[in-house]
Amino acid sequence: MGKVIVGMTISVDGYAADRHGSAGPLYPDLADLRDTDYMEAMINETGAVLMGRRAFEMADPDWYVGNYELQVPIFVLTHEPPSVPPKQDEHLTFTFVTDGLESAVAQATQAAGDGAVLVIGGVTFARAVLRAGLADELRIDVMPVLLGAGRRLFDDIDLSRVHLEKLIVHEVGPRTSLTFRVLK
Repeated sequence: MGKVIVGMTISVDGYAADRHGSAGPLYPDLADLRDTDYMEAMINETGAVLMGRRAFEMADPDWYVGNYELQVPIFVLTHEPPSVPPKQDEHLTFTFVTDGLESAVAQATQAAGDGAVLVIGGVTFARAVLRAGLADELRIDVMPVLLGAGRRLFDDIDLSRVHLEKLIVHEVGPRTSLTFRVLK
């Protein structure tokens, strides 16, 4: 079975969004990332995506099919599925999970098969997966920017329970990508 990877891009001072809630300052290189070995490796490794409802709603739900880099099953943890199901196809499907985080991780892991489950979205969701001990890896991309305020990735988490082992440090343009194994 594959692994569960929590991924996040942050500023040097640890923010995943600025004081206005925008992650835009962390992605000035987004267009340049699309054709890199880094992005291709992530696409090839990912067997399923897990996200929270807020991350799902950041884009028009019908936009994902054919546009999103990761054309794999997507699992959305939510209290209530949308009243109108989003567009799906044979590659990208949506499953709205209403019975908890553990169930969402289990369903995404099963769908991913030998591929990885990539956990994306906001800091609250990433913290919940780490706090629950459900992550196998933590991948942090650090951008050379200081935001000074906003949403920090590691606020409000019991860090003493999360132990990491450094696996990879990789430079991709302006970003420094850090991969850690989450020790259990």
